[in-house]
Amino acid sequence: MKNDLQDNMKTRSPIVVVMGHVDHGKTSLLDYIRQTRVCDKECGGITQHIGAYQVVFQDRPITFLDTPGHEAFSAMRSRGAKVADIALLIVAADEGLKAQTIEAINHIKNIELPVIVVINKMDKLGALPEKVKKELARQNVLVESLGGGVPVVLTSAKTGQGVDELLEMILLMAEMEEISQDISGLGQGVVIESHLDAQRGVTTTLLLLVGKLGKNNLILTESTHGSAKILEDFKGQAIEKAIAGMPILVCGLKEVPSLGEQFEVVTDEAIMEEKVKAHSAIRQQNRLANTEVISSEGEEKPLNLILKTDVVGSIEAIKEMISSIPQEKVKIHFLLAEAGDIIESDIKLAMSAGAKIIGFNSKIKSSLEELAKHQKVTVINFEVIYELVQAVRDLASKKLSPETIREDLGKLKIVAVFMTKPPRMIVGGKVIEGKLMRPAQIEVWRDSQKIGQGRLIELQRDKKEADEVSKNQEAGIMFEGNTTIETGDILVFYREKKQKKEL
Repeated sequence: MKNDLQDNMKTRSPIVVVMGHVDHGKTSLLDYIRQTRVCDKECGGITQHIGAYQVVFQDRPITFLDTPGHEAFSAMRSRGAKVADIALLIVAADEGLKAQTIEAINHIKNIELPVIVVINKMDKLGALPEKVKKELARQNVLVESLGGGVPVVLTSAKTGQGVDELLEMILLMAEMEEISQDISGLGQGVVIESHLDAQRGVTTTLLLLVGKLGKNNLILTESTHGSAKILEDFKGQAIEKAIAGMPILVCGLKEVPSLGEQFEVVTDEAIMEEKVKAHSAIRQQNRLANTEVISSEGEEKPLNLILKTDVVGSIEAIKEMISSIPQEKVKIHFLLAEAGDIIESDIKLAMSAGAKIIGFNSKIKSSLEELAKHQKVTVINFEVIYELVQAVRDLASKKLSPETIREDLGKLKIVAVFMTKPPRMIVGGKVIEGKLMRPAQIEVWRDSQKIGQGRLIELQRDKKEADEVSKNQEAGIMFEGNTTIETGDILVFYREKKQKKEL
């Protein structure tokens, strides 16, 4: 029975996702591995970013999932796809654990992935790997040298130290996990990147997890369908067939699918048509739900956004960062979040919903810019995610009513009333606290109780107009209000100003 099963099973390349703090050398390490281990002389010419690539070590392929961050990886997992087999946790030897490292550790634990700890930047003078191991232990990540079961590899992306050992460890762990897939069936997998290319149309990166996919095969995802009119490997080279474990680039889908959507290869066009109709009905319901405009309820105010990005992979990372903006008083709602250029329908939706259009490396025609300007629709494009998030924070802050700030100036004790001609009075007294300044609001206090209020019309010192009168000096004022001031009253002078609230 085991031999029969093995007839249809084949060990596939392990799929590895890399996580850790943004500045701990993840990109540098991946770049070093790619440049030294991609089995092709033309690897130096690879310029496209498709979200994943394969390296060959000891005649065995390893697939690295190069996502914008674990947010994108979470999006794939949230749709039920088992994407990766092994996680690499990158920690800088000279800095140790950071908040983002701990977040990655918790994420790896939640999805129950086998993990290899990579202590990177060992070329640095301040490298303290033993200190890093102890910090990991405090997060319940117990490495082998401290009696645990988590393997550790010491590396340097600058010198190449430990890279071969790391690749060996990945292959060893893959053997222990017995990673294999049925190669006899039709291909299934997950969308890991997608965008609209001006020349080639919808261009999608698929990670094939099961079976095989050939050129011109029919492909169905949760939101779109089409065929593999163009089929390329991660190096951009045309191929006729892909097998489980391979990242592939496909052109031919009718619409841009979302990150994390699962796909399948379909052989029968009738079955494809039936499934497309079912998916279309679900998609229409979801779109109506997503484009519902939030109305203001109570103190909460809505900020409706339309997000357009260059690639699907950016959407989840941007949404995750925007979710960190406090939303107790201003609810940030995405009417639409998709990859592609800013088009006329986006502007019309923004007009009807009072929404702002936020672009990330997206394009807009000059004629549409003029339309948006004429219709007073805000369209802002960014190249840096952090700048985009700050702009959204500022837009949300503008929704808040300004805060009234009171500044107390001084107090005047009334010793004489010179004229009473409602609603104005002329009175005199001595400044007992602070100083009096123009302009100012006035509260009238009698026997420790506030009995009325008004405003300062004129301020005098020594019978001459003055801009301010200080403590222990005498002052005469013209008061305007509905309260009759008496000798012995205390007048409290203050100012109020509006101050913008920030989230």
